[in-house]
Amino acid sequence: MAPPDPKPYFEKIYDAYYPDLLAYVRRRTDSPDDAVDALAETFTTAWRRLADIPEGNDARLWLYGVARRVLANRRREETRRTVLAVRLRTELAVWAENLVEEDRDGIRRAFMRLSPGDRELLSLVSWEGLDSQEIAKVLGCSRGAVRLRLHRARKRLARELDAAGLDMARYGSRAIALAKGQL
Repeated sequence: MAPPDPKPYFEKIYDAYYPDLLAYVRRRTDSPDDAVDALAETFTTAWRRLADIPEGNDARLWLYGVARRVLANRRREETRRTVLAVRLRTELAVWAENLVEEDRDGIRRAFMRLSPGDRELLSLVSWEGLDSQEIAKVLGCSRGAVRLRLHRARKRLARELDAAGLDMARYGSRAIALAKGQL
């Protein structure tokens, strides 16, 4: 059990075992930054669980156990990140293979043929990820006006894409309907 004033007790443990724990995590990590991060997390856990730290040399062993778990958690996190990165790279590669370079240029040209207002509106939705309420605040108009303008801008873009001879099926049935004026 920790004494009534935890700060001196923690400082005593920190001063006594810091060098040993630094060596422990340093031998088990790839960089000094990783070692420092693991060590900081170990001592943060020690501070939070100060009352659980045993007395004497058992405190050092307890801290080794905490450091070991911290390192194991970090390895699992890194493995998950790596798996996700590989999956995303694979998905992007498949997507890129299916994207024809002329399509990108055709899309860009079709987009540039739109009025500046249409381009701004479509950009706020697609690139900035804003919804109609947020766009209304940006443009200083009503949400209904934004929705109407957005519908018309999408319709004009679909027509431009269709006029450019691009495969509208790639953009979905809604794009086909917009290009044909059915929506």
